[in-house]
Amino acid sequence: MPLSERQLAAFADKHAWQIPFDTSPRHLAGPGDARHITHGLAVAGWQRTSDPLSPEMVLTSPDHRYSLGFDPGAGMFAWWRLWAEPTDTEHGWYASFGELAPAEIISGLTDALVTSPSPAETAPLDVLDAAGWLIDAQGAASSPDGTCRVERRTEERDDSEWHVEVRDPDRGRFGPRLWEARFAARTPRPLVNAVVTALADPSPLQRGMHDRTAHYSVVQEPSPLTPKQVVEAHTARLDAIRAGR
Repeated sequence: MPLSERQLAAFADKHAWQIPFDTSPRHLAGPGDARHITHGLAVAGWQRTSDPLSPEMVLTSPDHRYSLGFDPGAGMFAWWRLWAEPTDTEHGWYASFGELAPAEIISGLTDALVTSPSPAETAPLDVLDAAGWLIDAQGAASSPDGTCRVERRTEERDDSEWHVEVRDPDRGRFGPRLWEARFAARTPRPLVNAVVTALADPSPLQRGMHDRTAHYSVVQEPSPLTPKQVVEAHTARLDAIRAGR
């Protein structure tokens, strides 16, 4: 079913009573509202194909090629999984995101998928380099705070071409992993670019005072945006997806 007025109203009601706080860096902002993902897919015609009474959720594209699964029982490293079935002319691929991955980062991929981005000439590491991330001698990009790392993996045992990893800021690169994202080798480059662009965006994400974040060191300041403006930005994004389908 398409996104209903009742569902939009429920989103608005939640955020109308939640004072927004600018939260940065983005990769530590926490999961946020999953409807940033699901509403965008709904307006693009995706439907829930899983048991409505199950805590697991699967949304499927109108052509049945793509499926997005959400499984809160899958462990902290792969709550969200996107599959693309192979066709006669295109390879299959998958992407996954951990429990604490911000919904706005995941929706960078899903929004790009449903609006059919043009072919990307820029490599993901070039996108991050232009955003001020540090590119090391191994060809991996690190966020300015050093807690998020993006690299291309080509080990034979691992078919994940691009890998995003966020570690505990208190423990450095080899500390406990907070969340990760993985993209199979055949994931279209424009979709990987959409994710790293959303990841490297310096603008903060909006979170409520008591929303879960990925780490206590995240910086939160009262946002200049009103709750109404947060809802209006969500609605405007959905309108843009409808227009770009």
